[in-house]
Amino acid sequence: MMAADKKQVVHRAGALKQQNKQHKQGKHRSKGELERESRGRVSAKILSKRIRKDLSKLDRKHKLNQIRRQRKDAVLSEKRNLGSKDGPPHLVVLVPLHTGIDIQSALKLIKSDAAAIVHQSEQHNDVFALICPRFKQRWIFISAIVGDFHALLDLAKVADTLLFLVDAQEGWDSYGDYCLSCLFAQGLPTYALAVQGVHTLSLKKQNDAKKNLSKTIKKRFPDAKVFSLDTEQEAAVLLRQMATQKQHHLAFRDQRTYLLAQKADFLPSDETALVGNLKVSGYIRGQTLNVNSLVHIVGHGDFQMSQIDAPADPFPLNPRIIKIQVKKGEHMQTQDGLEDGGVEMEQDLKVLMKADPRVQESLQSEVVPDPMEGEQTWPSEEELKEAEESLTNKGTVVKKVPKGTSSYQAAWIVDDESGEEEDSEDGMEKKDMMDESVSGDENEEDDEEQEEEDLEAMSIVESACDERYDENIDEREDQQMLEKYRQQRQDEMFPDEVDTPQDGLCRVRFQKYRGLQSFRTSPWDAKENLPTDYARIFQFHNFSRTRKRILREREVEEMEGAMVGWYVTVHVCAVPISVLESFQRGAPLVLFSLLPYEQKMSVLNLLVRRHLGNSTPVKAKEEMIVHCGFRRFQAKPLYSQHTSADKHKAECFLRPDTAVVATVYSPIMFPPASVLMFRQRSNGMHDLVATGSLLTVDPDRIIIKRIILSGHPFKILKKTAVVRYMFFNREDILWFKLVELRTKWGCRGHIKEPLGTHGHMKCFFNRQLKSQDTVLMNLYKRVFPKWTYEPYVPEPVPWLRSESLKDVQEVEME
Repeated sequence: MMAADKKQVVHRAGALKQQNKQHKQGKHRSKGELERESRGRVSAKILSKRIRKDLSKLDRKHKLNQIRRQRKDAVLSEKRNLGSKDGPPHLVVLVPLHTGIDIQSALKLIKSDAAAIVHQSEQHNDVFALICPRFKQRWIFISAIVGDFHALLDLAKVADTLLFLVDAQEGWDSYGDYCLSCLFAQGLPTYALAVQGVHTLSLKKQNDAKKNLSKTIKKRFPDAKVFSLDTEQEAAVLLRQMATQKQHHLAFRDQRTYLLAQKADFLPSDETALVGNLKVSGYIRGQTLNVNSLVHIVGHGDFQMSQIDAPADPFPLNPRIIKIQVKKGEHMQTQDGLEDGGVEMEQDLKVLMKADPRVQESLQSEVVPDPMEGEQTWPSEEELKEAEESLTNKGTVVKKVPKGTSSYQAAWIVDDESGEEEDSEDGMEKKDMMDESVSGDENEEDDEEQEEEDLEAMSIVESACDERYDENIDEREDQQMLEKYRQQRQDEMFPDEVDTPQDGLCRVRFQKYRGLQSFRTSPWDAKENLPTDYARIFQFHNFSRTRKRILREREVEEMEGAMVGWYVTVHVCAVPISVLESFQRGAPLVLFSLLPYEQKMSVLNLLVRRHLGNSTPVKAKEEMIVHCGFRRFQAKPLYSQHTSADKHKAECFLRPDTAVVATVYSPIMFPPASVLMFRQRSNGMHDLVATGSLLTVDPDRIIIKRIILSGHPFKILKKTAVVRYMFFNREDILWFKLVELRTKWGCRGHIKEPLGTHGHMKCFFNRQLKSQDTVLMNLYKRVFPKWTYEPYVPEPVPWLRSESLKDVQEVEME
């Protein structure tokens, strides 16, 4: 019996035993089964992803090496083409950053190479070409005009290298620091630093000067190396460094063709000789130049081209080639000047392209608006009969109106009998206030008499320096600046607050304003109540998509025209004679080709920030000189906040602590492009006010101006309060009755009804007010920029001349 019981014992699994999920065969196919069925057929999208993911470690390493090699080869080819026989000459602009720098000695050292060939310009003494057969390089050196910022910025737009000349002891002065601020804001190309006068100092002073100079330069150029420029050997080292260093790119010029004029001729097209064809000769840089596109002459406007010629290169790398091509005895004259070789080889002139009127870009920049566009058709006879019947069948309402009121005016009068009589308590309150004001005036008069008794007369001798100091002060300009300072301070303390007019109706003064329940979420139609100037401009359905398409087409498609590095003569049509006169005075003549649509007028939004060196207040709609990419024009910008919302609040002044958006009418330009804003003084000088970049081209950007009407609680009873001084008549209260109220302490409410006829109103709030609180009403309207675009900017007064006058005055006063 015991053995039988032991055999019947069976192990039973507990409740915590692991239960494995059973495999359900046949309800789905495995990955291997799917691959066997597809037999390797994979969609293109999956195939590309799989190849990218399934690269082995060795393949990924090879791919990275190939990308690195391609980039390195691109940099090397760019270095080799620049200044070689196949590319344009290396354009170097010398920029002195100190008034004590002798730029002529620097130019003399650069020309001192015995094996180099120098071509001196006849028109400009500070312009020459240098051909170095030993380095297989061609150079064009231009010295920037000291004090002329327009010329400096124009040369920096097209320069391959900027050679900054610094002082051995001070580095740069205030003028040099101002130049660097402008150049950094516009975009700095490749640069090099050279110092003069180090060897003239003693050994002890040389070490101290090098330490101080390195500290000064590190503030602007942290990783820059300074080269000495005192001997011929140091000049050769500097040339080799500029030839081999990596080139920095400026995006706005790499997308377009640009050219610096080496020679310009003018052929008048009418009897007055004020307008004609300008023949500009120079080297093509950036992109290929097509004769059917438009060109922009910096500072003068947009123009069409009629023809592109290919004269002989005046600065060949190997002059011996020219001896075979020209007659005997003429090879020596190719080295006499920049223009002589080109003049004598007119027989080799070739016409590359002539403009085709069917394909050529138009100069039309504005839309010609149709005044009848959008007008309604004349109503039919049936519609006129229905309108008459509706007027005759309309019920009549009897109202009490003033004498002489028309039927149209009577329809708008609100019939309200409440509040016709003024509250007696209000009258007593006003009487008490009048008594207090009279007593206050008497006390002020007594205080003034007491102060006059305490004062005594003293005689002070005025110096001659004070008289000379006052002679150079413009009192009118000082008064205007004082008024701007007061307005800016008032706007900072009480932003957007305005006084309610007492001599007129508020609903007439602010008839274009409206109330919004929420500035962030309330809708505002971008096409509502547009000004007539908007009928003259162009607009894109999708600006970013158009920009990408145009840039992609220029990268993929090969354009026909003059290639990069060719020496060409461009025939520009309908150019005023002032362009040639400016070039003859020494100003640089710079041409930029335009992308499609860049001659059309639109609304540009510029993201700018106040320059740290400028502290004077800048008011909205104040005339500014704007440098936007390759353009320079005058405009009166409108400032607004830079936010991601659909509405942007207008700013009365250019804020010093934040970035704002400046809106102007201007020709279209595709970003990226740098922006500099200057303000012209009464003496003709230009001060840098703000710097930034081009944000977008969008006429639908809604800029909202806000005004705040303020009132004061007169009587407070729980959540109800009587408010005064916001309006001064009953009609204004009824007009703005639907607009929401708020207070400075966060309460919200609305107008319930007017009290009396002197502007008192009963208001209801979400909680009880404090007696020291202020009741506010926000009103909004959309604002637009003014059409003040002017492409021609007058030349500024040299910066150093005015600064030297200030220094003389300070010395005389001391």
